[in-house]
Amino acid sequence: MSTEFAQDFVRVEHDAGIYTLTLNRPDERNALSTQAQWDELVAACDGVRADPDAKVVILTGAGSAFSAGGNVKDMRDKKGIAGGTPYQISQGYLGGIQRIPLALHALEVPTIAAVNGPAVGAGCDLACMCDTRIASEKARFAESFVKLGIIPGDGGAWLLQRVIGYARAAEMSFTGDMIDAATALSYGLVSKVVAPEALLHEARALAMRMAANPAPALRMAKRLLRQAQTARLDETLQLSAALQALAHHTTEHDAAVAAFFDARR
Repeated sequence: MSTEFAQDFVRVEHDAGIYTLTLNRPDERNALSTQAQWDELVAACDGVRADPDAKVVILTGAGSAFSAGGNVKDMRDKKGIAGGTPYQISQGYLGGIQRIPLALHALEVPTIAAVNGPAVGAGCDLACMCDTRIASEKARFAESFVKLGIIPGDGGAWLLQRVIGYARAAEMSFTGDMIDAATALSYGLVSKVVAPEALLHEARALAMRMAANPAPALRMAKRLLRQAQTARLDETLQLSAALQALAHHTTEHDAAVAAFFDARR
């Protein structure tokens, strides 16, 4: 059964364990510019975490853009996230937009960014907060902060290099240049480029292939991948052993093994 939750900035749709979060401010190119918007995206992630039946999240944007990032007018006028003393700006980042990477990172289920158009600055970083990315042919990516004389304040320095490697991330961060979808594919920033009209269908098809697997195994596999990014091999092996012991005692594992033998027969 499909359900939809109307919010001001984030439209949340839920069907068969697959959540679709759509940034829904197309007239503003889905810019991430206000505390209310950041709070909504965090709240949507919290809603997914609270649902034990959640299996996959798709994140996309309405209209022609995925997300145009921050509000340059606020930077010019020294208001919003750019307003106040240096201490107030620092605290504004910590209590504001920086809660988004933490919320997405805390999701136990796989996340897919369906990048429908330009993903610029914080929008590029938002795509990198997901586990994997599919791009429309109209997608563009830019780690463009340096062109405005600022740095990625939302975790981009940590995120981007983990997706495409240090050298490519350094090039994007130091030039601020825009790359097209084909270049993003060659960088490994996205795993697939599709026609614009096929984007959500492809993202949904990938989500369904993931959701077809046992939920406990999905969640534990993601936890293991995340932990392995920063842990030593011996630490990862220890966690692998502990999680594997749990996996062997789930009803989902027993059902999957039975289905395997049924298929062979």
